[in-house]
Amino acid sequence: MIERPASPLGPTLETERLFLRPPTLDDFPRWAEFQADPDTTRFIGGPQSKHQVWRTIASVAGMWALHGEGMFSVIEKATGLWMGRIGPLHPYDWPGREVGWSLHPDATGKGYAIEAAVATMDYACDVLDWVDVIHCIDPDNRASEKVAERLGSTNRGPAVMPPPFHEHAVNLWGQTRDQWRLNRQRLR
Repeated sequence: MIERPASPLGPTLETERLFLRPPTLDDFPRWAEFQADPDTTRFIGGPQSKHQVWRTIASVAGMWALHGEGMFSVIEKATGLWMGRIGPLHPYDWPGREVGWSLHPDATGKGYAIEAAVATMDYACDVLDWVDVIHCIDPDNRASEKVAERLGSTNRGPAVMPPPFHEHAVNLWGQTRDQWRLNRQRLR
């Protein structure tokens, strides 16, 4: 088994197969590979150069430093590989407090999105004390809608994102903390 990865910015959550921790520059190679893939990024703004990805990692780390929350890096215990990123996040002027997710192409179809989302929803509701959690999902992204449905979230309808995402169509999915506590029971 791989040793638990550490980050000075925040906690490390542990699930059966994953570690979730704030990003470090060790994540950069796989994160850049993920962000370069047009299929994987079609619902999150499209491919990014390595220069953009470096700034994205710095921005996410900055969210942890400034707010004490931000996307976790998803690390596979068995290999130590970066497998994706998952909320919580609440950027300036965002339509709510979000748990969002994106996975590296070789992490899909393994149940990692649900496994990591459950841990992150628990963290958002129990540690951050959020009373409502949203997911901003492109209406054509059926895979993410399935994750949201599995978590017990419902489609609340279209939302307007802040710039520079204001031209991207999204539906707001979500649930209250009380709903999550009930939905969490059926996921055990």
